[in-house]
Amino acid sequence: MTKPKVAFICVHNSCRSQIAEALGKALASDVFESYSAGTETKPQINQDAVRLMKKLYGIDMEQTQYSKMISAIPEPDFAISMGCNVECPFIGRPFDDNWGLEDPTGKDDAAFKDVIMQIHQNIIALKNRLQTI
Repeated sequence: MTKPKVAFICVHNSCRSQIAEALGKALASDVFESYSAGTETKPQINQDAVRLMKKLYGIDMEQTQYSKMISAIPEPDFAISMGCNVECPFIGRPFDDNWGLEDPTGKDDAAFKDVIMQIHQNIIALKNRLQTI
């Protein structure tokens, strides 16, 4: 049986969705495959997110991830929006869930750590939910 593909989506695919992809791979790769994407891209992943993920989890997102368009990932079985402060991107189908996370870009480390911890908790909850399917 193949593992379900989960796509974490936000507009620029540079911060929250990248964190979710990294934590999904680190914490739930035995249950689902993790991907991230956006409707736009950035030349590099958010450097505060890179720094804090390396510090907190030992994960170097710059070595394994990059900002990419939705068309660059496999078709997901589950699509999760990170949270739309203005407008959710259209991905060709409805989202299965919206995590409603504030974008920490431009904020202090405490704001980033809060979002990272929320994503961690959401990944564990998603893993538990998908294990029962």
